[in-house]
Amino acid sequence: MASLIATRRLVVKIGSALLVDRSTGNLRADWLRGLAEDVAMLKARGTDVVLVSSGSIALGRGVLGLGLGPLALEQSQAAAAVGQIRLARAYEDCLEPYGITTAQVLVTLEDTEDRRRYLNTRSTMETLLGFGAVPIVNENDTIATDEIRFGDNDRLAAQVAVTVGADVAVLLSDVDGFYTANPMQDPEAHRFDLIEEITPEIEAMAGDAGSGLSKGGMKTKLMAARTATGAGCALAITEGSRLRPLKALEEGAACTWFRPKGDPRAARKGWIAAMKPHGFIRVDAGAAGALTRGKSLLPAGVTEVTGDFGRGEPVAILGPKGEGLGAGLSRYTSAEARLILGCRSGDIEAILGYPGRAALIHRDDMAI
Repeated sequence: MASLIATRRLVVKIGSALLVDRSTGNLRADWLRGLAEDVAMLKARGTDVVLVSSGSIALGRGVLGLGLGPLALEQSQAAAAVGQIRLARAYEDCLEPYGITTAQVLVTLEDTEDRRRYLNTRSTMETLLGFGAVPIVNENDTIATDEIRFGDNDRLAAQVAVTVGADVAVLLSDVDGFYTANPMQDPEAHRFDLIEEITPEIEAMAGDAGSGLSKGGMKTKLMAARTATGAGCALAITEGSRLRPLKALEEGAACTWFRPKGDPRAARKGWIAAMKPHGFIRVDAGAAGALTRGKSLLPAGVTEVTGDFGRGEPVAILGPKGEGLGAGLSRYTSAEARLILGCRSGDIEAILGYPGRAALIHRDDMAI
């Protein structure tokens, strides 16, 4: 089974019922401080942490006096607009004493389905993590309609885990794992410690029971597990209401682990290598050597660009004699790549007329 101790990059999903007191609509400040202590513990040993947090609507509806009943779309969006400010401030206040910078990232389903938006999101998240920040991700409920919603943060957390190449995702829930049946209705139900594969039999066991403030049930958690494990990311479902929930998980708290299918980086590189190239990029000997040492491809090392490709599309990488070196996802269009080939990264803005990325193909988007 996976462990948080050796985790390189962790995504944690936090539900509304954990973060917001159901009866008062107020933030559970003690719980959040405990979570912040867990995040600081993980960061201190080099783990990147991304938090996918519900709570903006739950916080905002309390401020606006909207009660606990169903909300119209415009009421939900108004509550989210009020609550997002408070949610972001709460995370900032709790993590700042540990010297941890927080960043708010709001997304919709469209941001993962559209290639350009997906790449922009991924690039922003990678940059934030590179600076040591903790991104606080939430669905952008102020603008999202049913057609462009994830609808639950379980699946959003899994998609974020795929986007950032996390090796572990944790769903902090109101139950301590995945059961053979709803344990509140069936006294014979038992919890799985480990699920090796999501079979039709496992799917049939999933129920729809959710809490009053959250929309997620076991079906959405199972969908999240399928998404995450398919990309090489282990996923755990555990009860999150206790103080220091991640520390408790690390120390053996009850949970269900879903085993990943391979390593997330290897899975991504395999996916890139299998894609049909839309163009070819030839590099000089110096760049070829750098690529074999795990470096990104800079424009200075490119000698020729052929084909017609867009940003984020796959290209084949060729050596000085035309030999195949690998494949990668270009951060520039073919037209842009031809303009900047052979130039230094610092000259890109002067050539294109706008700031560009230093690498033509980043090492994380490359299979050599």
